[in-house]
Amino acid sequence: MSRISSVFQNPGHTALIPYVTVGYPNLETTLKAVPLLTANGADIIELGIPFSDPLADGATIQESSFQALQNGVNIHTCLEVARKLRQITAAPLVFMTYFNPVLKYGVDRFCQACIQAGVDGLILPDLPPEEGVPLECAAAEKGLDMIYLLSPTSTAERIHLVAEKSRGFIYLVSIAGVTGAREGLPPGLGTFIARVRSVAKLPLCVGFGISNPSQAREISRLADGVIVGSRLIELMKADPDLNSLQIFIRELRKAMDG
Repeated sequence: MSRISSVFQNPGHTALIPYVTVGYPNLETTLKAVPLLTANGADIIELGIPFSDPLADGATIQESSFQALQNGVNIHTCLEVARKLRQITAAPLVFMTYFNPVLKYGVDRFCQACIQAGVDGLILPDLPPEEGVPLECAAAEKGLDMIYLLSPTSTAERIHLVAEKSRGFIYLVSIAGVTGAREGLPPGLGTFIARVRSVAKLPLCVGFGISNPSQAREISRLADGVIVGSRLIELMKADPDLNSLQIFIRELRKAMDG
């Protein structure tokens, strides 16, 4: 059983999965934020490898990626950060990135480097399962969980394919759009989750647009995991000491457990 799969073995516990862009606003903050998140209720950490054309991301994460790139962050940097984090946390680490930098680095080489750094899984929003076989095979060979995404517009055929190919969990995009904090949850989200649940055996984790405890609580009643990103990036920008981040993650955990 992978480290990611083990998170979902506790009946009644919904996984809290925060996203941070590696190197935003700087590397020191990333290394400080991750153990703070896990100490206050996070179960899995999603580490964003910055990319110049993050097509699935809204303005907040785009800005964080741009700043991280300006800071000189690249795949090598992210692997080193993951290696350091693995020494201080037992929580599963998942890289979120795009296929171009992985292809340039080398698919097999990248997967091997991820395992050596203590990374447990991969999320690539721009890699459809129909074209993911080379990376999927390399990841499986090295013991990495390949996590595919589904959206409310996914066809029945795509849902079956992702259910078959994903490992660890399935990432459900709550809206047909990009990441970003939103005031409310989209209508029909429960129906979408139920549609995937009828096909997939893997845990279902919902992301995109979740920005407050009430939304996290509502999703925790429907899904197996809650993914939060943009709101955390906003808090890291507004409060470099990370006090607001710590309070917010505690509030999310409390709301989900309640």
